[in-house]
Amino acid sequence: MPVISTSAVRRTALGAAGAAVAGIGYATLIERNAFVLREATMPVLAPGSPTLRILHISDLHMMPGQQLKQQWLRELDRLEPDLVVNTGDNLSHPKAVPAVVQSLGALLARPGLFVFGSNDYFAPVPKNPLKYFKTDHRRVYGDPLPWKDLRAAFTERGWLDLTHTRRDLEVAGIRIASAGVDDPHLQRDRYDTVAGAPNQLAQLSIGVTHSPEPRVLDRFAEDGYDLVLAGHTHGGQLVVPGYGALVTNCGIDKSRVKGASQWGEHTQLHVSAGIGTSPWAPYRFCCRPEATLLTLVGAPPKRPTTSSAHGYSESEAVAR
Repeated sequence: MPVISTSAVRRTALGAAGAAVAGIGYATLIERNAFVLREATMPVLAPGSPTLRILHISDLHMMPGQQLKQQWLRELDRLEPDLVVNTGDNLSHPKAVPAVVQSLGALLARPGLFVFGSNDYFAPVPKNPLKYFKTDHRRVYGDPLPWKDLRAAFTERGWLDLTHTRRDLEVAGIRIASAGVDDPHLQRDRYDTVAGAPNQLAQLSIGVTHSPEPRVLDRFAEDGYDLVLAGHTHGGQLVVPGYGALVTNCGIDKSRVKGASQWGEHTQLHVSAGIGTSPWAPYRFCCRPEATLLTLVGAPPKRPTTSSAHGYSESEAVAR
């Protein structure tokens, strides 16, 4: 057996410790402030429909002094989206409502939809990171946050609160049927309050939820919604290159922790990796904070169903 000197072991340990410190410093000081705009095209409209641009924002986790984040958010209005959808967790501090409203700025003058998440209702608290690997761990709630003030600020400027509500609106010449639920992460969702097929006269149907729990996504899909928007996951927040996210912090599989995917035969899902982090876990690694500009376009015509030699029909339906 080769003999490994004590000095070699010490150098290896120091090197590993140094790499860990550098990684933590990067994740905490650099990447969590390296905001990025993602863009995605989703074919969810009827063939021949005009395009619709949706700005999907989520998980701001705003603190009053976060000037870099606030400035970046103010610049998003330059994208001139047709519709803004906010999927919750705007707050991380009882005095953050003015910072959120001022940061969103002119976006609040555009058509908007929103629901709230757990960190709109309760301040974040420190927790053992290992709890994120258990979706059924006991919840610990922080102090109440001024979510009613935030809701008033949003609705006074024209955004529609979709919490257990169905709303129809017209944006850029497209009639939209929308519905939302309260945060499933807190078990506050009551889908039965909005259950049923969306308005059949609408050209697009959108479901909105903070946490993308399968029980809620299944209900939206069963009712025939074209698109469901969610946040909450932070894209995993810590991503291992070549492996992916370690956790989703909800019931969906890790392949859907952020971005677009299909849920069932008809429904498209988009999960935002979010813009902020908890003040008790202020880091991101290989998962930059983001907002997403979704360009909705007409879906290609479906290929006709054909009969097989066995006498049953074959289609291109994609199952979850």
